[in-house]
Amino acid sequence: MTGKDSIYATEQEVRDFTFDANVVEVFPDMIQRSVPGYATIVSTMGKLAGQYAQSNSNLYDLGCSLGAVTLSMRRNIDKENCRIIAVDNSLPMVERCQMHLKGFKSDVPVDVQLGDINELAIDNASVVAMNFTLQFIPQDQRASVLEKIYQGLKPGGVLLLSEKIKGENDIKDNLLIDLHHDFKRHNGYSELEISQKRTAIENVMRTDSLSAHRNRLEEIGFTHTQVWYQCFNFCSMIAIK
Repeated sequence: MTGKDSIYATEQEVRDFTFDANVVEVFPDMIQRSVPGYATIVSTMGKLAGQYAQSNSNLYDLGCSLGAVTLSMRRNIDKENCRIIAVDNSLPMVERCQMHLKGFKSDVPVDVQLGDINELAIDNASVVAMNFTLQFIPQDQRASVLEKIYQGLKPGGVLLLSEKIKGENDIKDNLLIDLHHDFKRHNGYSELEISQKRTAIENVMRTDSLSAHRNRLEEIGFTHTQVWYQCFNFCSMIAIK
């Protein structure tokens, strides 16, 4: 069972956000109340994975957290001899992900790993999913991670990327931030919770603009990139090799 997110409900000395055991316990509630359209994003990533999966290949879920995208991909894969490799650097997340996967039977094998994406080898991949993961990687390391993914993808393989983005200038960015904060208020978060969560996450999550994402993907070599979902400052895109 998971509980309601009240981590920042009381005034406290705010420390940098981490995906620790406390977050794991409330993560489903936190993500549903914080990310607009999260269920749609997860289900669509699974459908796209099923569409682009190639027989005899690997599918990766990088930053798998509790395994929502892994489960969605596994439900949609109908190609032969596919394997999902789910990776996260949080031990509490990996342990809970393994528990969740055991609750659903499937012929598609899943290997859940505790590890650093920067050190992970990407090999024989037809699909790589990063669902709100790249934003937690230092900005000067993002291009090298994406380059490694591109090199590990088979021809016709895809990167499924969801990210919180910033506006192209301060006026646009503030508009998106205000809309997102209003979304969180509507979902029951107090001004104190919104403020303290923003302080906790600002040093560990640095957002890029949508144009920065597109330019980087094109420079790496992806031939087609397309945003298929955006609400406020959250977007999902597909990049095809």
